[in-house]
This record gives sequence, structure tokens and C-alpha cells, in this order.
Amino acid sequence: MTIASLNRQRVLHLLDAFARGDLEAALSCCTDDVDFLTHAPIDVLPHMGPRHGKAELRELWQTVWSRYSEIRYKAAHVVADGDDVATYLHTYFTKRDNGRIVQFDMAVFYTFRNGQVAQIREIIDSYDLVQQVLEREIGPLIVGKPEGE
Repeated sequence: MTIASLNRQRVLHLLDAFARGDLEAALSCCTDDVDFLTHAPIDVLPHMGPRHGKAELRELWQTVWSRYSEIRYKAAHVVADGDDVATYLHTYFTKRDNGRIVQFDMAVFYTFRNGQVAQIREIIDSYDLVQQVLEREIGPLIVGKPEGE
């Protein structure tokens, strides 16, 4: 088994652990100084700011799980090259408060060091995500028009 194929399996293991809510198993896949960054509007989703280290990543993931009762994903593409793994995911998060499903695609890039994830970078269609989280069209807000106009 090559390093690339092993790291591919490690990423899938991390994703499976996170999706079943086993945050400690997911964190065990990461280095103590894991560095996390997502490209999301932190003024609307403040919990999605940059995180450094397992404690901060745990806090982020606990916040996500406090808002969603179920998390599912489909790994449409997983490409590994040595210590780098790129994924394209279809994700489905069920809101705790009303049962609505927030569905979005994301690209996530993982970098390994000594067999553990040292860096996570996420790219999300944040426009679509924010509309689903807020449950309203945000286009009018962006262009300065009142809703319904």
C-alpha cells in the first residue's frame, strides 16, 4: 500500500468518525497542532473562523454538532498524492431546531505529517450555505434592496 492510498483511507476514516459524531476518533487522526481554515463568512458563521490545535478544532466541531442532529456526506472525489489528499464532498446537515437539511458541496484539502492530518483547508459555496442556514434569500441584502421587492 502506498503512502497516498493509506492517507486516502485515513481521510475517509476521519470523515466517517466526524459524520457519526465521534469527535475524539476524528481528532485522533490529527496532529496536536492541526491547522484548520475554511473560506466562509465569519461575520455570519463566526464559529467557522481559523482554528489551531486539537482543542480549538474540537470546539468548532462541538459547535457544529450542537446545531445539527445528523451529518452525512458523499465523497464524490478523493485524490491522494503522497501527504496531500483532496476531496470533493456532497454534504447534508440536518438542523436540530427544525429538521431542515442544509445541503452543500465543498472541497477539502488535507496535508499529512507523520501519518496524521496536520492541515485542513475547506472551500465552500458560502453564498448558498448562508442562504440555507439563514433560510432566506440574501441577494436583496447584498444589492441593498428590501426583501420582496
